[in-house]
Amino acid sequence: MEYQFHPGMDYAKELDKQDPLREIRHRFYVKENEIYMDGNSLGLCSKDAEKAVLKALDVWKEHGIGIWNVEDSKYFLYPSYIGKRMASLIHAEPDEVTITNSVTINIHQGISTFYKPTKDRYKILVDNLNFPTDRYAVDSQVRLHGYEPADAVKVVESQDGRMLSEDAIIDAMTKDVALIVLPSLLYRSAQLLDMERITAEAHKRDIIIGWDLCHSIGAVYHDFQKIDPDFAVWCNYKYISGGPGTTAGLYINKKHFDKNPGLAGWHGNVKATQFQLKHQYEHSNDADGWLTGTPPILSMAAIDGVLDIYEEVGMDKIREKSLKLTAYLMYLIDERLVKLGYRIGNPREDMKRGGHVSLEHDEAYRICQALKKHGVIPDFREPNVVRLAPVALYVSYEDIHRFADILEELTINKEYEQFSNTRSLVV
Repeated sequence: MEYQFHPGMDYAKELDKQDPLREIRHRFYVKENEIYMDGNSLGLCSKDAEKAVLKALDVWKEHGIGIWNVEDSKYFLYPSYIGKRMASLIHAEPDEVTITNSVTINIHQGISTFYKPTKDRYKILVDNLNFPTDRYAVDSQVRLHGYEPADAVKVVESQDGRMLSEDAIIDAMTKDVALIVLPSLLYRSAQLLDMERITAEAHKRDIIIGWDLCHSIGAVYHDFQKIDPDFAVWCNYKYISGGPGTTAGLYINKKHFDKNPGLAGWHGNVKATQFQLKHQYEHSNDADGWLTGTPPILSMAAIDGVLDIYEEVGMDKIREKSLKLTAYLMYLIDERLVKLGYRIGNPREDMKRGGHVSLEHDEAYRICQALKKHGVIPDFREPNVVRLAPVALYVSYEDIHRFADILEELTINKEYEQFSNTRSLVV
């Protein structure tokens, strides 16, 4: 889409007046005099999430062990209950989504289920720009099968350190590849891959493919009816705002429901016989068949609460505003900050970028520290990226304009030079 923006704070305020989502901001705990641009690492707490967590606490206080039977066993069935609600965010069938474990464990679950190496087809195809936990899991799994990562893990290399070539990914789908694990969105550069094209090419070659949606879920609408992946994983604490470290999401394509999970546990058993406690596993014929242990209710309740907002607003409106916010941010960078040594390191086209802007500068780390001093919460990623995520549900156009004002002034004054380049424990 072509956007026609104009300079000035008055224009930013006018954009906010025209924003159909402007009232949703008040359902989040947005601090006064703070500009929160780190929702792609940890989303802000919503009042809806808080209400749901407090309700779960009240049910526990009132019913004790009876929590599993109240409200038609809602909490006992929480993984599928919330999974059904989340399915609309990716246009999946309700029984193809469940909420369980962490992202890393779900990657292990997907690989251990679908990775069936043979003498001639034993490699897992990955890229060199994905978040490292995916690679750690892949390397671990090939070792469990008796291979060395140097031989069994095939890596598609980026040519510029920012983006991946989809043609290169497809060219790497050789006959020795058994499984592919890729990110839907690159966490540094915000590049959004053409999942439908890549998945179709994998399936033409009878290759299983799984996607990591961590940096796109909640900001980008995915149509899994069209994409048709074999499995997918994601976290729920970034754009979804389900709380720090909250339970992750897992998608299993219904065509694979007959397969046994690589990592089996008692909550993956058919619910009707689960408490018969047999030692013979009865696999639930849906995504819940990939559950393992007892669901962490207090963690999951926040996801349940914030999904009220997602259902009310809809992913189409969220994506529309997200694209406009990031386009406006890039407009201000081009107009005011490029001349000060900044570069935009993400794709500009709507169809090729996610919900954050990758702002590059040689002093990115110290600039992030200086921004925090002024009440701006950005995100630093090695080696030179200031990640900026104007989340559509609670970031305003005025926030973005104020951010540009602050960054321009502290750069001109070289205020960042007051800060150390020594990395803190969490950057």
